[in-house]
Amino acid sequence: MAWAGVASRRQSEELIAKGLVKVNGLTVSTPGLKIDPLSDRVEVNGQVLKKPEDLVYILLYKPVGCVSTVRDPEGRRKVTDLLRDIKQRVYPVGRLDYDSEGLILLTNDGELTYALTHPSHEVPKTYRAWVTGVPGPDKLKALARGVELDDGPTAPAKVTLVGIQKGEGILEITIHEGRNRQVRRMCEHIGHPVQHLLRESIGPLHLGQMQPGQFRHLNAGELKKLKKIVKI
Repeated sequence: MAWAGVASRRQSEELIAKGLVKVNGLTVSTPGLKIDPLSDRVEVNGQVLKKPEDLVYILLYKPVGCVSTVRDPEGRRKVTDLLRDIKQRVYPVGRLDYDSEGLILLTNDGELTYALTHPSHEVPKTYRAWVTGVPGPDKLKALARGVELDDGPTAPAKVTLVGIQKGEGILEITIHEGRNRQVRRMCEHIGHPVQHLLRESIGPLHLGQMQPGQFRHLNAGELKKLKKIVKI
């Protein structure tokens, strides 16, 4: 269903749980059912799915002031609004805060989306954080070891003070978890709130010389490396 562009993998599982999905006339009860998308008849809420779309993989530089969802009840600009000449319906892989910028991947490949967002694969994500004040060595070590947040302790991270600008620290932080506003909460925990946050990379994918709002398709080498780290 995700491959066909109907919904994200999570939304597809919800549709199945509600009994809205049929395969060859029979209601599906488990999301793990294997089918042949070219020969099996799949219905979602009474509508027969069309032939699956070609898979596309898009690297986007999300600007500040843009939501990383395909719907927004507040009517704010969405990452999908920045795309041009993309026929397939794509979905963001994970999220990036409204007030943060940087790399986000969009695709209609449900299998890859699930693999990249599953905690067991520990896909590294690197951020550059401009924080208030300059954290000392003890605080940097605390971040690296893991800090206790409201939703539990964070996993060990790679943390480096890469610069000081006008008396404020610039940190490079690599984590492999996907909690909501995690880097911001980590820095606030040690008393150095984030002023600005940029996601530089996800696994083998890097922004390079891209500018906010720009996007491009992944090349074959990038896609191969991405699938390799999540073992698909």
